[in-house]
Amino acid sequence: MEKGMLSADLEGLPEEDKHRMTTLIDQLQIRDSLRMYNSLVERCFTDCVDTFQRKSLTKQEDTCVRRCAEKFLKHSMRVGMRFAELNQGAATQE
Repeated sequence: MEKGMLSADLEGLPEEDKHRMTTLIDQLQIRDSLRMYNSLVERCFTDCVDTFQRKSLTKQEDTCVRRCAEKFLKHSMRVGMRFAELNQGAATQE
């Protein structure tokens, strides 16, 4: 959530409640970011790493992990942008 939108939404609250709400929202955003990161790691590792015969990834595994991560992040960004567009459209209709 954008800080400007958050400020407008919390405008009528006492300062203590504003602080509590912004802290909670920050914690939720961190939690969601960690979930997304963990999902990315799990998915790309499962899809790309085939053997454990070496300490490091093979060139093929490394390329696969990079492509997988790029696709995942591009998809997440696109979904986020689309959600923001829909959210903004809903806000203008109110």
